[in-house]
Amino acid sequence: MAALKDGTSTSMVNSMTAFARAQTHSAGFVLTWEIRSVNHRFLEVQFRLPDQLRAVEYPLRDTLRKHLKRGKLDCALRMEREATESTIELNRPLLLQVLAMIEQVRRDSPEIGSPNPMDLLRWPGVIGDDAGFDDDALSTAAADLFEESLAELMSYRQREGRQLADTIASRLDEIDRVVADVKSRTASIGHQIQAKLQARLNDLKVQVDPDRLEQEVALLAQRADVAEELDRLGIHVEEARSILRGPGPHGRRLDFLTQELNREANTLGAKATLVENAQRSVDLKVIIEQIREQVQNIE
Repeated sequence: MAALKDGTSTSMVNSMTAFARAQTHSAGFVLTWEIRSVNHRFLEVQFRLPDQLRAVEYPLRDTLRKHLKRGKLDCALRMEREATESTIELNRPLLLQVLAMIEQVRRDSPEIGSPNPMDLLRWPGVIGDDAGFDDDALSTAAADLFEESLAELMSYRQREGRQLADTIASRLDEIDRVVADVKSRTASIGHQIQAKLQARLNDLKVQVDPDRLEQEVALLAQRADVAEELDRLGIHVEEARSILRGPGPHGRRLDFLTQELNREANTLGAKATLVENAQRSVDLKVIIEQIREQVQNIE
């Protein structure tokens, strides 16, 4: 049986998407747990259990909260009796109680017809068999099997989380390359602006005072200066790498950083005076959106 460690992983990126299934035999029954996990802002858990084992739900919820921080989980337990030579028995006292209740309802609402015998037999506890039901043994087996399936689920989330982290790290490297390219293009932005203005003036055959031209170049260069945005992009990229290396959960912090990255990319595009830089801004936003989509899967 897979063992669970106390607490969550503190140095590994975990996905929120996973599936686990485990099965065991106990006290004449086959128990099967299936756990499905998908993305969610918080930890939301739904249990579907046989009525006889409903009491184990709250301890299992505590177990989940110790090991998982985010995700929407559907935890379903199936309990099927193993094939035996036992005979089916009718729980006559319970059946009589059900019939008495139906009769009382019919007195209040005469239009209601007679009950269907098959519906009566489907009433929980009306039919059983002589093999008995060991509550304690089945509850213990169900709890142990749940921990086994939860360990499998966490292992699945960790494997997928490693792949997500690698994908995000690759996209962060792409942002670094785009930032470096834009920096190289804007290093001489003042000279480029001056050359463009001078070429335009030459085409128009207009003479402009050199001091006035210098002031205009300085003003345009200041408006086109994106050094601050590029520096902040680099800082956010390093912070994202630090989060990926650090303790979890990681998803919300990375989601916040993608918003900051996108804000800087938008400002970069708004201030771009070169067609190439405007295109690189679009490239940045595409990369950041790819990161954001992956971050939505991270715990």
